[in-house]
Amino acid sequence: MHIKNPGLQNLKNPVHLLALGLGAGLTPKLPGTVGTLVGVILYLLLPALPLLHYILLLVVLFVSGIWICGVTARDLGVHDHPAIVYDEIVGYLVAMILAPPGWWWTVSGFLLFRLFDIWKPWPIRWLDRRVTGGFGVMLDDLFAGLFALLILQLVVHMSTIT
Repeated sequence: MHIKNPGLQNLKNPVHLLALGLGAGLTPKLPGTVGTLVGVILYLLLPALPLLHYILLLVVLFVSGIWICGVTARDLGVHDHPAIVYDEIVGYLVAMILAPPGWWWTVSGFLLFRLFDIWKPWPIRWLDRRVTGGFGVMLDDLFAGLFALLILQLVVHMSTIT
């Protein structure tokens, strides 16, 4: 069964609630962008963690996301339903590894992540089309986050040079 619009009834299932970004993925327009905003809020609410702890948190979120997104995609009958935004949340958090504090960096990470998530340059588009299941749902956003992380860190290092 293919569910075009998951609806609020899916939020009763805790796995779907997480996959749909606490309901952010149900927005009729730009659910990925709204889901990424949930990632921004989560990032801002996280205490300043040592790098190792932050990366361990990301590993836990990514690995659990494989299952969360996989179950929800299967239940909705769509490989990567637009309402599934857990992957955007984790992808944004990846982009923010080592980001300096401040609103400019938070917004820049958001814009860079959304750019790579929407544009999907190689190998992101290739992964998105060929890797299936929950791993595939998570993997393309992991790479979008890594691309955003690289650009953001280049800007950080360039700004310290001048």
